[in-house]
Amino acid sequence: MIRFENVTKSYAGGAVKAVDDLSLEIDGGKVFGFLGPNGAGKTTTIKMMTGILNPDAGKIWLEGIDLDRDPIEAKRLFGFVPDTFEMFERLTGLEYLNFLADLYRVGNAERKAHMDKYLPLYELESAIGQQIRSFSHGMKQKLQIIGSLIHQPRIWILDEPMVGLDPASMHALKQEMREYCESGKTVFFSTHVLDVAERLCDEIGIIRKGKLIAQGEPEALMKTDRAETLEDLFLNLTEKEA
Repeated sequence: MIRFENVTKSYAGGAVKAVDDLSLEIDGGKVFGFLGPNGAGKTTTIKMMTGILNPDAGKIWLEGIDLDRDPIEAKRLFGFVPDTFEMFERLTGLEYLNFLADLYRVGNAERKAHMDKYLPLYELESAIGQQIRSFSHGMKQKLQIIGSLIHQPRIWILDEPMVGLDPASMHALKQEMREYCESGKTVFFSTHVLDVAERLCDEIGIIRKGKLIAQGEPEALMKTDRAETLEDLFLNLTEKEA
């Protein structure tokens, strides 16, 4: 479960509200898609949820744990794929994964099983011994995805995870997101790929200028708005709020 209560974050000394009084609750076992135009507040929201930024006001809970009061325990609960590559690029891919496994106290047998599953799935077996700085954009993205799941977190947070992935890897990622939720865990991801969100998400939220303007099941929201596709719904709502 993820819960935001009246969360606000401003920049430029309070002149620009990147996130404006956001209240949101997401139950476990769901794929939740977070949608919005560029600059709407998606990444700022995710950075607050992961503890990278502190909100100016409001509270965030992950699985009932107050992120502000118990940040270390809360951070044990999630795996995170950011929209940038903040990696130790002089490490090899294998050293990077083992570093994350050590950080989360993942046993040798468990980490080996994880790598045996995901390295072939994302076609990184032959490159895993090379330094990350030699990886392409897509390879780095795939390595981050594998690393984010090394400790099998209760919550999987992804910021624009489809960017840079080839079709086979994108398909593998979508399958893993669905299977992850079927085990009772939660996936929270931002995306601009609306057809993927329409097919994959159990629930979506649409944010515009820092404010949540819609939340619910895609089909129900489309029916209410008389929209034929999620793209139509998105454009209708964001243009109304412009």
